[in-house]
Amino acid sequence: MDPREQRALLGIALLAAFADGAKADAEREEIRRLADSLGASAAGLHVGTLVHDVLLKRLTLAQAAGELRAPEHRQLAYEVAVCVVDADGSKSAAEAAFLAELKRTLGLADGGTAAVEAQADALAEAIDHPEGGTVAAIGTTRGTTAATAPAAASAPARPAPATVLLSDAESAALDQSILNHAILCGALELLPQNWATMAIIPLQMKLVYGIGQRYGVTLDQGHIKEFLATAGVGLTSQYLEQFGRKLIGGLLGKVAGGVGRGVGRAATGVAFSFATTYALGQLAKRYYGGGRQMSTAVLKDTFAGLLGPARQLQQQYLPQIEQRARTLDAGQIMNLVRQPLA
Repeated sequence: MDPREQRALLGIALLAAFADGAKADAEREEIRRLADSLGASAAGLHVGTLVHDVLLKRLTLAQAAGELRAPEHRQLAYEVAVCVVDADGSKSAAEAAFLAELKRTLGLADGGTAAVEAQADALAEAIDHPEGGTVAAIGTTRGTTAATAPAAASAPARPAPATVLLSDAESAALDQSILNHAILCGALELLPQNWATMAIIPLQMKLVYGIGQRYGVTLDQGHIKEFLATAGVGLTSQYLEQFGRKLIGGLLGKVAGGVGRGVGRAATGVAFSFATTYALGQLAKRYYGGGRQMSTAVLKDTFAGLLGPARQLQQQYLPQIEQRARTLDAGQIMNLVRQPLA
């Protein structure tokens, strides 16, 4: 794939990200940050200019699709767009219309896209319902209280009822669960298949949900999304960043949702999702364990402070991450999303 094709593929992914026409300013900023993070390693793609072209509607779907001549690249573009659209939950009518137009523009048959559509839709359902099968992973909850999504302008930090206190053994078990989640998410990022990477998002949401429950708080998906966004972990932008790293590193694998045994080269810088997931879990432990008292600024600063040690820990656990990646197949990934992670 030459730079023009790479740029077209990334352009279609960005068009998919804005297909619903309702992305908040915070999400736009996350995608601009994505351009900055990828720019240094993708100078030939001019990612920053590409983001502006998409935001200002200077790049059309037909223009981007016209750069992709190989059938496998057209299939890959559609697969990525489906994952981007579903990365923050079930697709809207506008997003469904965008995908239908993209499929027509790329000249793809319905039969060749059904598998990845079904897998992405199942993962989107898990994002919409992160509570599925989580309580047993962390332990039985006591005295749970509901926490709904906060207003967009504020952090998800409000006075709360008395927080459940964990014993040393319970706290250690929770730390182990966070580590297990982080290893799995790092392993998913090493897989060359795009929909497998999308599974990282519901697993992160499930982790936050389970930690909240362990400290006596039942969360809805709106609150969890707001918690991640406040920390600086966007859903769509996180998937785009993972995809961008694979695109630039030449780690894109089979299309149409097939999961093989191939593991991407960790030395190229993938598996960053280990650090993000580990830091997110430790942040949730501090936040819900401390009675949800952190302000927006403290929440952001705490997450940023946790990322550095988490990246160092990532190097320590890289052999376990790579080994975990070699054991994953499509059925296992879907079961892990739906069921508790010990």
